[in-house]
Amino acid sequence: MPEMREAPREAPLRILVVEDEVLIALELECLLEDLGHVSVGVAGCSADAIALGRTALPDVALVDIHLIDGPTGVEVARQLSRDPRVTVVFMTANAKRIPPDFAGALGVIAKPYSERAVAGALDYVAQRRAGHPPSAETLDGFHLAPAAGGGDWTGGM
Repeated sequence: MPEMREAPREAPLRILVVEDEVLIALELECLLEDLGHVSVGVAGCSADAIALGRTALPDVALVDIHLIDGPTGVEVARQLSRDPRVTVVFMTANAKRIPPDFAGALGVIAKPYSERAVAGALDYVAQRRAGHPPSAETLDGFHLAPAAGGGDWTGGM
């Protein structure tokens, strides 16, 4: 009997988790692994996040707005998104703090997040990075930035 093989899938995304709540960060790392991706590190403050973003070479940074050193996630997003190889996605319960330009981020996943929202957002990012036209119609719990086709941003979900 011939061996069944799965269709080749895109390479796993290398993901930096910028989250200061340890249990949330650990849960998110487990979820990323379950989804077939790789965590390249966790940062709880802006300095660590920016340093890890430069050294760990992530494909994606999942960034909370409010970190241990205050509401510094917006500045982290601005710094990390300057590198065209990094896609920044906010994961926050503080969506009203996101500026209209999204600080260079592709979009936002609202907390509390669902596995489906994270999986959909990462699939969208992977398709976009691979040069395939991603569909925003199936996104659930992930709001695209206005520059990425998400429409006007009012700070709410």
